[in-house]
This record gives sequence, structure tokens and C-alpha cells, in this order.
Amino acid sequence: MTAAFAYVFPGQGSQSTGMLAELATAYPVIAKTFTEASAVLGFDLWYLVQQGTSEELNRTENTQPALLAAGVAVYRILQTEIKAAPRALAGHSLGEYTALVCGGAIAFSDAVSLVAKRGRYMQEAVAAGEGSMAAILGLDDEKVSEICEQHSGDNVVSAANFNSPGQVVIAGHAGAVEKVVDAAREAGAKRSVILPVSVPSHCELMKPAADKLAGDLKNTEIKLPSIPVIHNVDAETKTDPDSIRSALVEQLYRPVQWTTCVRALAGKGMVKLVECGPGKVLSGLNKRIDRSLECLATSGPADLEKTLSSLRGELA
Repeated sequence: MTAAFAYVFPGQGSQSTGMLAELATAYPVIAKTFTEASAVLGFDLWYLVQQGTSEELNRTENTQPALLAAGVAVYRILQTEIKAAPRALAGHSLGEYTALVCGGAIAFSDAVSLVAKRGRYMQEAVAAGEGSMAAILGLDDEKVSEICEQHSGDNVVSAANFNSPGQVVIAGHAGAVEKVVDAAREAGAKRSVILPVSVPSHCELMKPAADKLAGDLKNTEIKLPSIPVIHNVDAETKTDPDSIRSALVEQLYRPVQWTTCVRALAGKGMVKLVECGPGKVLSGLNKRIDRSLECLATSGPADLEKTLSSLRGELA
């Protein structure tokens, strides 16, 4: 029986200087994909990824198109090597744009432009030092949300990413985030730590960025994807372009429901999830969400060969 498989795409945090370098020597499509992105951006994105500083790569307006290009490049390799399409696609935060490109909903060049603007809007929405994010490990989702509510008051602090059972990322005003971190420790969290990020993603502080992005999305052609895409905001697929636009706008200031997304994929019969792009962040999360899933990576030659072998074996 042929196994059902889905491709998933990482978001910010999976980038690293030199990412995909080994794969690029074997697969020219990687350089070609980055060249396409560079033409939109007006600078050499591949050079930045390979030779730039970590500080440059970690600027969100650079990180987002870099990860988009990386995910699309790996997807193109898989398209060539595997003669079957995945049953579904999903992406974590920025990765949702990659999923929509690979599903045929948004043109790659349009998405590169969109995510670069998305990054700028996010950085502009909150002054440096005003917002922050933190990871809370070892408390259930409801408890983390309850603690956030207790400390929100005049400030914003809320769950931003439901990454896996017992792993929630919060975001909001820096002072409120610090209070939640302390309260979570007192409530028995195994770990509660401020993250080294400058933008408090997926909370109400991103509403100004979302409003700007809505204007760009309105002027972007979006089609229904040829492969179903599970969206972050509600772990559902969308049935018309305007619903996709709304989901992408809401995604900026509402939490990423990654645990629910992975469970939705499993509920649709998926038994293999392939992480397309650098790193193995999602593979780790996905396995914690559902241990029955086979979680495969593609960040280097060895990982890619293992993944190709697994998929070919099931499709034989």
C-alpha cells in the first residue's frame, strides 16, 4: 500500500550561514532558485546566505526570503527525484508562504517580494527593546495561556506558537513577557527562557504589520493550491483566494497552531512528514506531537538520500 506523505516547511530560526551549501554542489536548482529570488530583491541572496554575517542573515527582512528560497529549492529537488506529489503541505509561520508557493497558489517571485516586506513591516511595528518572546517548556497549553492572561493587563502578552505538547512560545511587551517567564517557573515549568529575537511575532503587537501586509496581499494574485495547504491559524485548508489572504494576515498577530496542524495531517492519513529546507526543527517537533509519524529531513546530502530512499520505497 502506498504511504501518504506531506511536505512541511520551516520558519525563522532554521537559518544558518552556509545552509544548503553541500546540496548546492550536487543540485544546480538550488543556485538557480536563489538567483530568481535575488532578481526580485535586488541583491545576491545566495552570497548573503553563504558569505554574509549571521547578523545580516538574521535580519528578518533577509531571513524570510532566504528560508523561502531554501524551501522552494529543496521542493524542486524532490519534484525531480520523486515521481509523486505529496498529499498535503504545511509550513510553520514564514514556512506557510513556502507551502503556498509549492502548492501553486502564489508565484515564487511574488512570494519573495511579499515576505521581504512582511519582515520589514514586522520590524517596524515594534521599537527595538519594546517586545520580546520566550519559550515555556513543561506546562500544558491552557496553563500557559492562563498565566499570560493574568499578566497582560495594559500590556500585551500571549501564546504565539503552540509548537508541540509542553512547548509554547509567548510574545508581547518585554516587561510582560518577563513576568510570565517568572510566573511559569513558579508554576512548575521545566524551562522558561527569553529568546534572542527582536520581533514579538504572532501577537497583537503585529497588528500594524498585518494591516500593511493586507494591502500587499490584496494586490497579489493568489490561486487555489493544487495541493492542499494546512494553515497556521486554524489547521484547515481554504476554499478561495480571499480566505487564503485572510489567513496570511491573521497569521501575523494570531498564534501558530502547529500542534493542531500536525495532528490534522496525521488525521488525513499522513504517515511521513518531510521537512523541506535547512535544519531539523520541525522534525523534532513533529515527532513529539505524534510518535507514529516518520519524520524526514532534507538539510544535507545524507538526510536527503535517506528521505529519497524512504519515499521511493513506499512508492515502488
